[in-house]
Amino acid sequence: MRTQYAREPFLRRIWKSKVFYLFLLPYALVFFVFTVLPVLISLWNSFTYNNLLEPARFVGFDNYVRMFTQDASFVQALKNTFVIALVTGPVGYLLSLFLAWLINEMVRPLRTLFVLVFYAPTMSSAIYSIWGILFSSDEYGYINGFLMSLNLIDEPISWLLDEKYILGVVIICVIWTSMGAGFLSFVAGLRNIDRQYYEAASVDGIRNRWQELWFITLPMMKPQLMFGAIMSITSSFSVHEVTMVLAGFPSTNNAALTVVNHLYDYGYLRFELGYASAIATVLFLMMLGANKLVNMLLRRVGR
Repeated sequence: MRTQYAREPFLRRIWKSKVFYLFLLPYALVFFVFTVLPVLISLWNSFTYNNLLEPARFVGFDNYVRMFTQDASFVQALKNTFVIALVTGPVGYLLSLFLAWLINEMVRPLRTLFVLVFYAPTMSSAIYSIWGILFSSDEYGYINGFLMSLNLIDEPISWLLDEKYILGVVIICVIWTSMGAGFLSFVAGLRNIDRQYYEAASVDGIRNRWQELWFITLPMMKPQLMFGAIMSITSSFSVHEVTMVLAGFPSTNNAALTVVNHLYDYGYLRFELGYASAIATVLFLMMLGANKLVNMLLRRVGR
């Protein structure tokens, strides 16, 4: 049965709770101005031709038709983005959770040290330059030097110039730098689980660590799991800087071109804001769909 409060008109309920809404108002205004409004403006721009020099001209779905039927680079970028997301998203997510679980069992000094070690690569883009040195295309690159010392190769491999290897190197680097905010949320979530739950579960028949993980730890961490999933999806679909640092822009035959690279090209270099907004809209819908899928999967955790 509906409560008397729920049966009241919507505006009357707001008036009765006006104090709470006043406290929410500053954040709501900031969120609307800097998040919702730009998304709405970008959505409108996606249906226009806008080059910053002329008034925006409405062109309907022309940008979207051009994107999927005439822009071969976008199709390549879409393919690369999906490959990166399908590999780095799940692998980075599960790796973050697994490492956080292992670190949680350590004593405090070691736990702090390992959290810093795994999180540090996400704090600076200089890590990309280190990977560039590792996979340098000459014999002085560490990977080439190591393989040549073992006589596994006779001449240096152009890791960052040969289209057969570029995307693989990018994926490895992205996975290494995936221990970001999601990883920290997992560590915090594990620390906040009361040990009494495990003691009670042992009385009820839980016999090993894997059962504890599935029936206690993961269900108790659903908020952190969801936050980590959102961060993982966002980072895996928004790969941009790492490809430019490692493979250059453009990369060989667009082997490492991503949707965000393509968006950057049209938005910041060519100033075709209408077309760039259409690319951004497609990227937003991809992230939204992936987020809904992950949300459905996480609801089954612990069932």
